[in-house]
Amino acid sequence: MNQHPLILLASSRRESDTRLFVQRVFQDTPHQILDLLDHTISPYSYENDYPPEDEFQAVIEKVLQHQVLVMATPVYWYAMSGLLKTFFDRLTDLVTVHKPLGRKLKGKSLFLLAVGADSELPDGFEVPFKLTAKYLDMVFGRSLYASTEEVETDINHLGDHREFLREIRDSYQKD
Repeated sequence: MNQHPLILLASSRRESDTRLFVQRVFQDTPHQILDLLDHTISPYSYENDYPPEDEFQAVIEKVLQHQVLVMATPVYWYAMSGLLKTFFDRLTDLVTVHKPLGRKLKGKSLFLLAVGADSELPDGFEVPFKLTAKYLDMVFGRSLYASTEEVETDINHLGDHREFLREIRDSYQKD
């Protein structure tokens, strides 16, 4: 099991504020980034007829190598990015067709890092993350949010980032 958090970066731009926020928050913390832009993940199909270039299963294999997962997403129209929503929709495969893989998510820790235009994370934004973690028997840790203006400034004024990282470190000690 990899002892570094896996950050699933889900921005539509390679050089995004979300990526910059991840880099600033994790600058002194070993981590791995899996950029969803680098992978072809097809929309969910009730028939499970995915094209050969679909990489969802390969991405899940990487995810399962980590105890701590951080979903990093911009806030688009008060919700997670489309890239991350497609990934979440495909989690359905893990409770229907690929149940043995889905069961391996049990006990893993899930955190949320988000960047948006508003001064605060929109009401209800965390709900899909918390309920998905609960449904998959994962542990939802906490969220860390910054406005796009805050991302541009010194990270040290965001005191929550220290507590966010502390809780991530504590997640490993529970093993």
